[in-house]
Amino acid sequence: MFKLLKENKIDFMSKRKMAIIFSVILLLISSVALVNNGLNFGIDFTGGTLVEVGYPESADLVAIQKVLDEKGFTEATVVHFGTTKDVLIRVAPREGVSQNDISSLVLRALKTTSENIQLRRSEYVGPQVGDELTEQGGLAMLYALIGILVYVALRFEYRFSIGSVSALIHDVLIVLGFFAVTQVEFDLSVLAAVLAVIGYSLNDTIVVYDRIRENFRKMRKGTSIDIMNTSINQTLSRTLVTSLTTLLVLLALFFLGGEVIHSFSIALIVGVVVGTYSSIYVASTVALQLGVSKVDLMPVKKEGTEFDAP
Repeated sequence: MFKLLKENKIDFMSKRKMAIIFSVILLLISSVALVNNGLNFGIDFTGGTLVEVGYPESADLVAIQKVLDEKGFTEATVVHFGTTKDVLIRVAPREGVSQNDISSLVLRALKTTSENIQLRRSEYVGPQVGDELTEQGGLAMLYALIGILVYVALRFEYRFSIGSVSALIHDVLIVLGFFAVTQVEFDLSVLAAVLAVIGYSLNDTIVVYDRIRENFRKMRKGTSIDIMNTSINQTLSRTLVTSLTTLLVLLALFFLGGEVIHSFSIALIVGVVVGTYSSIYVASTVALQLGVSKVDLMPVKKEGTEFDAP
């Protein structure tokens, strides 16, 4: 199969206009969802109380959620933590109610479902800390994109740096848009996943760019479109192998890893799929539209080198 992929001659660039239209539609949907719906920030960003309890037998999350709703904790989220006997409850902050009082109220409500409940831990995240995490998380992504822009400009050529950063912004916006549309909880683990998506997508893009630069210098004939098609086809098997093996691990985490890392694995699954697509179409198409050519990537010939030869 992978031998056939190395020998194929798929005309990727002929579909670049359709790909750009598809990307624009996804970006518009993501932008509208982010503006209208926003992200469903978890307790790490909004602040609140985290309560972990242990049950002697498997806990019924639906029953626990129903009891908490009846007691006024309608915004509480309930998930298994590790095993089906351990439950993690996130409760939004309440004005005039301390952390200890919230923990006591939650524990008292849960004892109506089972008397032998054990309180494992109770932690509080203040709203100020949540605001700082939101700001620092956004700055982390911004600094990462700026650093990538500088690195690729120095490593390759400024048109490639614009293409790579365009692909990364494309990937991040679509991942964030997915969370805005589905309203899956956005917590610190998802932020870490988004940063990992930036690294994964950049790595894929750099592999394609490196082959494009190599072929621009090596291939005597052919237009910029022909050379880009050849380069993408030559790296296609590597791209697919990397993406598929990564997705296998992520799917295992999603189905077997428990509720705690569901959001994390979902973010990475979406990011890997979108990142693979963008490294083929978005990054290469942007560089092509900016007019990159053989002249831009040929090594500079130093003056007087012809006299250095014996």
